[in-house]
Amino acid sequence: MVVRGLRPKQSRAARCMSVVNLPTQTQLAFDELRPGDRVEVEHTVTIGMRSWVTRTVGKVVRTERRRHGLHFRRNYDDKVFSNVILLELPDSELTTVTMDEFTVLHRA
Repeated sequence: MVVRGLRPKQSRAARCMSVVNLPTQTQLAFDELRPGDRVEVEHTVTIGMRSWVTRTVGKVVRTERRRHGLHFRRNYDDKVFSNVILLELPDSELTTVTMDEFTVLHRA
């Protein structure tokens, strides 16, 4: 018996993997960055009930995929990575921007 409107049941891991593997516009833009490119990075920062948008404009020095240990009590072989951009600001100051789901990347 087939019931209309119902999909076959997927495992939770399969549902999560299908969402995680979809490339976003920001991810595609990050992959295309080269040293010397001028970019504007918008972050949505949320602390408690407040949230605001910050903007950082600068020249790309390098991009990397950095492993971090921000999570507590993870399995030793459960590796967590973040995409990181090292930017040179107009006043020659260096800053690091970590990309997340709340980050929007624009070419400046």
